[in-house]
Amino acid sequence: MTITIGAHKLCMPVILAPMSGVTDMPFRRLVKRMGAGLVISEMIASQAMIRHTRQTMKMIEKSADEQPMAVQLAGCEPEVMAEAARLNQDLGAQIIDINMGCPVKKIVNGHAGSALMRDELLAAKIIEATVKAVSVPVTLKMRTGWDDSNRNAPRLAKIAEECGVKMITVHGRTRCQLYNGKSDWAFIRTVKDAVQVPVIGNGDVVSLEDATRLLEESGADGVMIGRGSYGRPWFPNQVGAYLNDKTLLPDPSLFEQQAIIQEHVEAMLHHYGESTGVKIARKHVGWYSKGLNNSADFRVRINQVDTAQAVKALINDYYASLLDS
Repeated sequence: MTITIGAHKLCMPVILAPMSGVTDMPFRRLVKRMGAGLVISEMIASQAMIRHTRQTMKMIEKSADEQPMAVQLAGCEPEVMAEAARLNQDLGAQIIDINMGCPVKKIVNGHAGSALMRDELLAAKIIEATVKAVSVPVTLKMRTGWDDSNRNAPRLAKIAEECGVKMITVHGRTRCQLYNGKSDWAFIRTVKDAVQVPVIGNGDVVSLEDATRLLEESGADGVMIGRGSYGRPWFPNQVGAYLNDKTLLPDPSLFEQQAIIQEHVEAMLHHYGESTGVKIARKHVGWYSKGLNNSADFRVRINQVDTAQAVKALINDYYASLLDS
């Protein structure tokens, strides 16, 4: 399965979802190296991008070995979104993704994210301005609609295609569902039927069976994985291999997982510095250890330390105990 986004061809039909506080450069690089077709940055506020805030510039840092990668932008002003897109293109982004799916109250109250699905005219102006501002492909991520009475994703997808968007991702929930209930993969088929550009299905993919059923029910061209990748940077590649030719790739061994975690922790410490790096590393280490023996006690101990040396020592001791058992 191949997905074409402008000049970019993805040989793996699996994309890492943009996730605030998760898809930073260390995590994207790891997931991309392990085989994901495409990785996307955390959501970047277009206003903050133009102001070049320190946090935003850190969020858009990228590396050559994760390319092509997409930067996701959120905003409600066409001119600001266009300028933010230009800036990111100048900084090396090869794809610009527009966020019209974030359900978080802070974003929605600012008339951005999924709030734009209630204003198709403004949404069209934002998409058109962004597409015209850059020479790289522009993609769109959205939900099925605002609520069950207003599931207008097929109509907005058609508008986006006419404005020049090269790929559309649909999370199978309405904004009002937030992350509750179940993702409606079958509804994504109505979006697929409305447009000619690739359509990616998103929501609730945590197993190979989920990915297979999503494609069967939606007719989508590929799968976007978000929370299913927590603590499993190898999972997108497993999904891609299975979708491509039914290859079943095993999870890494405990020894290999320890090496992956150590590499990831070192990358976070280098990227953020010790203080912030340790805080973020503790979150990821907790996800990595989920389901392993005595992991609850391990997470309690990890969350009580605040130095890089202590985090590394606890990881080494914990995995040594697992490997010896």
